[in-house]
Amino acid sequence: MSKLHLGVLGSGAGSNMQSIVDAIEAGTLDADIKIVLADVADAKILERGKKHGIRSEYLDCAPWKTKLEGPAEDRCIEILKAAGVDTVVLAGFMRIIKPKLLAAFPNRVLNIHPALLPAFPGVHSWTQALDYGCKVAGVTVHFVDSGTDSGPIIVQKAVPVLEDDTPETLHARIQVQEHLAFPEALRLLASDSLTIEGRRVRIK
Repeated sequence: MSKLHLGVLGSGAGSNMQSIVDAIEAGTLDADIKIVLADVADAKILERGKKHGIRSEYLDCAPWKTKLEGPAEDRCIEILKAAGVDTVVLAGFMRIIKPKLLAAFPNRVLNIHPALLPAFPGVHSWTQALDYGCKVAGVTVHFVDSGTDSGPIIVQKAVPVLEDDTPETLHARIQVQEHLAFPEALRLLASDSLTIEGRRVRIK
């Protein structure tokens, strides 16, 4: 077992981070959150972090709108390293991660995506699933690589698509599974149970 020292990057409400905090406080996940960074100054994830006594700060990512690159990426890495982070969690972080951050934390950057990857990468994946007529949607926790939602898959949870679903109702049910999936993936990582072999993640 290896205690995880987490750095959380987010852009919004931070409900996935909250599920991780809840698992830590319940004693079901051997981890601590060293710092929370948000690219939106008034993001609720910062408020959540501070409420739990976690160092929580705004990270100015200008001039880029959709990626973490250049001086902002350098600052992010510096802050995470100085805080003692060994694993980076993307909890609704709406920016593309670039190679320098991935190299600073090799095979230790995790993301959660509201679809059963490799289906429906990118944004509004639950709407994509509905529009496509899928009978099953879901959530994926995966290691981040240089592609978009394309890294090795750790955990997936399926969510049935109901006949009367709207994008909002389906997304709400997916989020319930997100809040189970992220702590589960981190528990597997903390237990030293994961091995990456090419594009596959094997669980001991």
